[in-house]
Order: sequence, then C-alpha cells, then structure tokens
Amino acid sequence: MSDSSSIATLLQAVERYFALMHDNDVSRFDQVFASSAQLHGLRDTKLRLMSAQDYKAILASTASPKYRNAPRFEEILLIDFASTTQALVKVRVRIDAIQYLDYLSYHLLDDEWLITAKSFHVERRYDAAAPT
Repeated sequence: MSDSSSIATLLQAVERYFALMHDNDVSRFDQVFASSAQLHGLRDTKLRLMSAQDYKAILASTASPKYRNAPRFEEILLIDFASTTQALVKVRVRIDAIQYLDYLSYHLLDDEWLITAKSFHVERRYDAAAPT
C-alpha cells in the first residue's frame, strides 16, 4: 500500500522524531506529534500515560541528550503501512542512559506524517557514566 514517495516522506518524519529526542527543540514539536497524540508505556512497573502537550512540557523543561553530550543511538526496526495515510514504525532510540523500544503510530495529516500515538518500552538502562 505504499509507494517510494510515501516511504521517503515517512522516513523524513521518523528522522524528525529522532532529532527531537536528541535535541529537545520543542519549536519543532508540532512537526513531529499531532496535538491529540497520546503516549503510554511502562516505566518502573507503572503505566505512564501522557498527552502530547504534557510530553512537550517535559521536553522543554529537561536538558537534552545533545546538551549533555550523551551518546546518540537510533534505528528503524520496522515500517508497516496500513494504508496510504496510516503507518506503524518500530524504532529503537537511546535517550541519555535509557534505551527505548518505541512503537510510533503515524497518520498523514494535511500532507504531513505525524505521530498520533507512541507506545514506549524501556529496553535497557546504561550506566550514566558509560558512553556505550
């Protein structure tokens, strides 16, 4: 259900997500997340639910991994198109000392791929002092 231009524009959207996770530049937040997006996942054995606006506020008030010179690691593990306007992308991304496995639901809204839901899983914790 996808063509090469859909894949290319979706990959650009995923790259915007990776950049936002690294630099916390919330001036670009609305180019990554839909305003109605919901985020959820287990953190310290508790289900954590957040609206996009709550997540934006967290990013705005937290020193970025880029600012802290934290190692950057990111990879796309899966892209699955449900239609020409909906896709699921599974990614692995390191944010400071935590490596996440994220499922990102994208919808094509006004010709822009935006995350409408994010489900995250803490896959690994690194020693904060260790660069690997």
